Amino acid sequence: MSDKNTQSKPDFAFGKENYMILLGGIALIILGFILMSGGGSEDPNVFNGEELFNFRRITLAPITVILGFIVVIVAIMKKPKD
Repeated sequence: MSDKNTQSKPDFAFGKENYMILLGGIALIILGFILMSGGGSEDPNVFNGEELFNFRRITLAPITVILGFIVVIVAIMKKPKD
């Protein structure tokens, strides 16, 4: 017979620290995509290459997204503390 007073703690795949790291990684990914956005022109006949191909959109934003994915992978692979 099982005792009604004994309650087992549910086993979660991640601990609190894993979820916090995961949220940080997702925030980095979202920030990277926000940095990539924009660069359009009001007039479709005008091409603004300086705005479209600047450092923020070509270099900084993809690096931010890749770092976000790395942080998410670390959050998944990290062993939760007991």
